[in-house]
Amino acid sequence: MPPDLSMPDPANLRQAADQTLVARLRAGQTDALGVLYDRYARLVYSLALRMLSNAEEAEDLTQEVFLAFWQRDKYDSERGSLSSFLVTFTRSRALDRLRNRSVRYRALERLQGLAQPSPRAETPLEKASLEERSQQIREALSQLPASEQQVLEIAYFEDLSQSQIAQKLNIPLGTVKTRCRQGLLRLRQILDDHR
Repeated sequence: MPPDLSMPDPANLRQAADQTLVARLRAGQTDALGVLYDRYARLVYSLALRMLSNAEEAEDLTQEVFLAFWQRDKYDSERGSLSSFLVTFTRSRALDRLRNRSVRYRALERLQGLAQPSPRAETPLEKASLEERSQQIREALSQLPASEQQVLEIAYFEDLSQSQIAQKLNIPLGTVKTRCRQGLLRLRQILDDHR
C-alpha cells in the first residue's frame, strides 16, 4: 500500500516513517525534506567531520548531501534504509573531497617547489635558474583566464581552502573547484610547453 500523502499536521509529519517522507518529497512536498534533514543531519555531519577534520567543510558537505538527495532522487528503499544510503553517499562525497584536496595540494606543492629556493646555499647558476622558473610561473599565471588566476593565487598566496575561497569571492564551491582544477591543468600545460 502506498504511503498516505495527505497533508498531516507538522507534529504528525515528524513522526512519519522515512518511506512516507521520501514519497512526500518525490511528490513535491518539500516540507518532508526539513523533517528528514532534522532527523539525519547530525549523522551526516558527524561522519563528514570525522572524515574531513574540518567543521566548515563538514557543514558544506552536509548541505550538499541533502541538496543532492533532494534533486537527484537516487535512493531506493528496496536496497536499504535511508540512514544507510545517506552514510554511503556522505562517505563517497567526503572521499571525493579528500581526493580533490590531495590533488590540489600536490599541485600547489609542485608549484611551490618550483618557486621557492632550496634551504641550502645556492650557486649563482641555481639562483638564476630559480629566478627563471619563478618568472615562468608568474608569466604562466598571467596567461590564465582571470577567474582561474584569481582562485589559484588566493589558494597559493593566501593559503585558503576551496570553501574559504568560495566564501571570500561569494561564489559556489563547485565553481571554485572547477576553476582550480581547470587553472592547474592549464598552468601545467603552459609550463610544460615552456620546457
